[in-house]
Amino acid sequence: VQLQAYGGGLVQAGGSLRLSCAASGFTGTYYSIGWFRQAPGKEREGVSCITSNGFRTFADSVKGRFTISDDNGRYTASLQMNNLQPEDTAVYYCALSGFKCSDNVRGYAYWGQGTQVTVSS
Repeated sequence: VQLQAYGGGLVQAGGSLRLSCAASGFTGTYYSIGWFRQAPGKEREGVSCITSNGFRTFADSVKGRFTISDDNGRYTASLQMNNLQPEDTAVYYCALSGFKCSDNVRGYAYWGQGTQVTVSS
C-alpha cells in the first residue's frame, strides 16, 4: 500500500491551501484516511479524518477552518485549509486505516510522505 500526499507550500496568515492524498494497493471496503501534522519539537497530532462512508472528524484547533472530502473517489482525501495561521505550520501526513477514524498514530498502518505547510505571519 502506498500513499501519496501533495499540495503543501508557503502561504501568508489568513490564506488557504489544499492538501490531497491518494492511496494505491489497498482493497478494503471500509477504510479511513486521516491527516496528521507534526511541528518541530512536537508530537504528531491528528488534524482530521474521513471514512469511506463519509464520517468526518476534526481537531478542535481546526474546526471551522479546515474541511475534508473524498473528492468522490476511492481511497482519496483532500484537506481544505482556510484562514491558516502560523501555528498551523508543520509537516502534514496522510495515513490509511482499515478501521474507524482515530486521532492516534497507532490507529493507522499506512503512511504517506509528509508535505510541508508553512504559514508566515
